[in-house]
Order: sequence, then structure tokens, then C-alpha cells
Amino acid sequence: MSRTDVTTTTTPLRPDGRTLGVAAAGGVVAYLVGYALTYAAVGREVSNSLAARVLEIATGDPGTWQLVGWVFYNAHYVPVEVPGVFGSTAVNLVGDPFTSALLVVPPVALLAGGAAVAVVGGADEPVAGAVAGLAVTVGYLPLSALGAVAVGIDIGDATAGPTVAAAVLLAGLVYPLVFGAVGGAAGSAVADRR
Repeated sequence: MSRTDVTTTTTPLRPDGRTLGVAAAGGVVAYLVGYALTYAAVGREVSNSLAARVLEIATGDPGTWQLVGWVFYNAHYVPVEVPGVFGSTAVNLVGDPFTSALLVVPPVALLAGGAAVAVVGGADEPVAGAVAGLAVTVGYLPLSALGAVAVGIDIGDATAGPTVAAAVLLAGLVYPLVFGAVGGAAGSAVADRR
């Protein structure tokens, strides 16, 4: 009776535990870097805005970090709802009054995060890199959900801020799945040369 040697290969569609840990960290870093870049771009203008002044009068806190969070979520196309006397109004702060260039901040942060995960994970082909890169969702999703709640501002019985469901769907899932995967696929070219 002859024995046949069986070799097993790891499929690129199953990142290992180490890659998932790196991906989670990459997602957290991408989220924090994206927020920090947004803050650097608009923080001063937000802190000097009429909205910050009104907010400070109403709540005692100018809430600059929260208003910058609104801009950051708008850069993911997440609507911000502001309650009013006759219902709530959706507000988009990117494009007017803040530059539309902010729309590239989340994709660039996630592209870099996905690429870094692919390189660190040693993904040597585009599919493996894409799978490793999309795993940044593991870190980005929880922060997107928690951040949307954290930047909400209580106004009486209502809350003004990003729509949480849209924050989870768009910022937490769609953006990291798409841009993390593309970044990971691109990062595999670098990992392949190592």
C-alpha cells in the first residue's frame, strides 16, 4: 500500500489570527488618523464658528471635537441630523462650508491601512491582499458606531449628530470593506517583493 503525501495550503480567503489582529489595529489606526487629519484641517475653523458659539451657550461646552466628528462622518457620506421645531434637518458640512477635499481623507486612511495589513501579513497575491485589507473592518466598524454616538450632542430631548445606522453601514462597513480591500490588493505587490 502506498501512501500519498498530502500537502495543505492556506487559502488566501482565510486570514489567520495574527493577520486579523494586525487588521483590527490597522482599522483603529485608520479611523484615528482620519479623524485627526479632519481635526487638523477644520478644527480651528469649527472652534471659531457660529455653531460652536451657540453650542457653548446652550451646553457650556463648545463641542469642537464633536462638530469635527460631524465633518468626519459627512466625509463618509453619513448624514448628520439636527433636530428642530418642525422635525429634524439633514446637514452636510463637507463642501459647504468645508472643503470637498475632506472626502478623500477616509479612503486614503483606509487604503493605507489595508496596504499595511497586507504587507505585514505577507500577502503575496492581490486576492490575499484584498482579503487581508478588508479585515480592517474589524477595527474600523466598532469605532464608527461608537464614534457616531460619542459625537452626538444632546439638545433638549433630542440628539443632533450622525445617523447611527448610516454610520454603521457606510463608515463602518462599506468604506473599510471597499477601500481596505483595494489597499490590501495594492499592498500585496509590495509584500510580494519582500
